[in-house]
Amino acid sequence: ISVRGSEGLYMVNGPPSFTESSAFQRDSGKNCKAVAFSKDGSLFAWCNGEKVNVVNVTRAELLRSFDLPKVVCLEFSPKNNVLATWQAYAAGKDGTVGVPNLQLHDLRTGKCLKSFIQKKMQNWCPCWADDESICARNVNNEVHFFENNNFNTIANKLHLQKVSDFVLSPGTHPTKVAVYVPGSKGAPSFVRLYQYPNFGGPQSALANKSFFKADRVTMLWNKKATAVLVVASTEVDKTGASYYGEQTLHYLAANGESAVVQLPKNGPIYDVAWSPNSVEFCAVYGFMPAKATIFNLKCDPVFDFGTGPRNAAYYSPHGHILVLAGFGNLRGQMEVWDVKNYKLISKPVASDSTYFAWCPDGEHIVTATCAPRLRVSNGYKIWHYTGSVLHTYEVPSSEEMWQVSWQPFPDGVFLERAVRYQAVPSEVPSAELKPAQAYRPPALRNKPATSSKLHEDEPPQNMKPSLGGGDKPLSKTALKNQRKHEAKKAAKQEAKADVNQGPAQAPAPQNASWNAVPTTTTGDPEVDKKIKNLKKKLKAIEQLKEQAAAGKHLEKNQVEKIRKEAALLKELEDLELGV
Repeated sequence: ISVRGSEGLYMVNGPPSFTESSAFQRDSGKNCKAVAFSKDGSLFAWCNGEKVNVVNVTRAELLRSFDLPKVVCLEFSPKNNVLATWQAYAAGKDGTVGVPNLQLHDLRTGKCLKSFIQKKMQNWCPCWADDESICARNVNNEVHFFENNNFNTIANKLHLQKVSDFVLSPGTHPTKVAVYVPGSKGAPSFVRLYQYPNFGGPQSALANKSFFKADRVTMLWNKKATAVLVVASTEVDKTGASYYGEQTLHYLAANGESAVVQLPKNGPIYDVAWSPNSVEFCAVYGFMPAKATIFNLKCDPVFDFGTGPRNAAYYSPHGHILVLAGFGNLRGQMEVWDVKNYKLISKPVASDSTYFAWCPDGEHIVTATCAPRLRVSNGYKIWHYTGSVLHTYEVPSSEEMWQVSWQPFPDGVFLERAVRYQAVPSEVPSAELKPAQAYRPPALRNKPATSSKLHEDEPPQNMKPSLGGGDKPLSKTALKNQRKHEAKKAAKQEAKADVNQGPAQAPAPQNASWNAVPTTTTGDPEVDKKIKNLKKKLKAIEQLKEQAAAGKHLEKNQVEKIRKEAALLKELEDLELGV
């Protein structure tokens, strides 16, 4: 683990030793602005306010040093050929164009391959395909593509109205690109999927999804690059229902399929995460207590975790364990689930955590409290997923900790192990958290406590159709239609019962004599229709009177209806007598 803070920059060995690593010499400077591991974890770069240094972690040797004291962002290309650095852009004193602030360095030769002007820190880093055959960056609402790290020639351009964001697909060739174009002048926003280099108009798109409610989007590719999840957000919820704006979740597949993911509970979408198996995803959503549900590629719910205090979901690197957690303004409660058997493993609590990450071994977790998000009680804890704290470090009160990160490893280095349910032994004493007591006014303090819950928690439930029934979990619309159908059916049966109710049965209330009269036809269809309508109105009045008797407050128009009862009875009597 690399640890960056006011105590300097250093590395700690992972489980089981937790000692300071000798492979990296501590940099005690208090001005370390940025750190980055390479994708395979073999290289590590940092800027200490004087230089950008790159070391080989496995061999513990300094590879390169660049004289760039103002760098605040660092990133390695996927195969460690290029190091990208970014520093804040500064225009010339007389308003002239400033010096290029985004630089791409060849790590083999140490030379600067190319410099660009990149004013915004957001999306500053160029995106590479995993094999580095393509590199792309957004320039003035166009996506520019470079091939084989040749940055002097633009190999391809994707030009749409105003490309605001793009994401390259992970994995092997051929590379796909997801692009987002925000809507303007009444036109909808849209996300399109393309396969590089086929960008010839809308017909060449693999998939297209348009939507009106979007000020910004987050696009998430699955590991196999077969589908993208799009979280579309608006800054303001025009209905006034949510302080967080409004979010919708969309699904786009590379084969052209697209859908809106129907979420059963209203409210914000806090987090969405793909399972590493690429065939399922988990969404955490809804007003607190939030729901969490796993969906399949048909966007049907597979398993519902019920409700709870949570706003984040983290799959383990192998995808066999899922952690649902509530950080930020929540108390740090975590639920660790075995997602193959849908069994709860443990429920640890990591209070005041601002950071969570799985170790690449799929067994351990780090939670940390970092500045500037929280400036007190800074430190980190390393857990086993069964709930045991294996190592804890608290920074002295006068110091701060800014960042912790695991050293990455390539896929396949750590094999998936069988899930354990018993907590692993630990030498760290577990601090038992006393549940916070609810405030009780002095008058109630010596009286027995009454349990009053604001919300009833929903239990977890398996949404997979049972093998015998073959029933598919119904969507929101289907459920609505089913309820309507059932209500109509019930009304018909009631009407039949009223029609068949003869005088021999229990006596009807005096003022409901119209209901007890056997149905007779007058021979005139128009008159029969009027009689039927009048009976319907009288039945509705009867129901309103029952509601009033039960103490329900009636609306003004409902009271008016009851007043008209005598006139309706007279009219019905006249029609039946043929007057």
